[in-house]
Amino acid sequence: MTMPLDDLAQAPDEALLLLFARGDVAAARALTARLTPAVIAHAHRLLGDRAEAEDVTQEAMLRLWKIAAEWRQGEAKVTTWLYRVVANLATDRLRRRRRDGPALDQVPETADEAAGPVARLQARARADALQAALDALPERQRQAVVLRHIEGFGNPEIAAIMEISTEAVESLTARGKRALRAALAGRREELGYGDDG
Repeated sequence: MTMPLDDLAQAPDEALLLLFARGDVAAARALTARLTPAVIAHAHRLLGDRAEAEDVTQEAMLRLWKIAAEWRQGEAKVTTWLYRVVANLATDRLRRRRRDGPALDQVPETADEAAGPVARLQARARADALQAALDALPERQRQAVVLRHIEGFGNPEIAAIMEISTEAVESLTARGKRALRAALAGRREELGYGDDG
């Protein structure tokens, strides 16, 4: 069974996953195109490394395709399941990284060519400062802060992804925000934020 392309663009994630389970390759392409950019961005924020984020995203998407035939409708949103898998894979990599030491092939991302050189440098400095501050947070705080304030998930969804209570999510995000504010407070001027920034 194959759906027309216009219908695929409008279909919910779960419907696309179930269509793929029935052999609709176009549904898999549509779901991959829809989810991959956000999943890579999330993994990158958790890991601080674009190449590792792409690896984690690929592994998470492979796991999604493997479980498609057993997907139980209504138990969880596809994105909730996928973000949980990404978080678990990222946690495993972070633990390995701490055990094995830093990667030798960490290359900074290229700057956006649309902005001028000063704006690109400032944006890169801000992104690097935020990533360094995020990296300094304990794992669970970083994950909660990224999901809430960067990815825009609500506390109930974060609780499902992290498999904790909403109260624990609120506590983790509050502590994480305080730590980020403290870590970045002395760098406002350096990062180009004036009194009104």
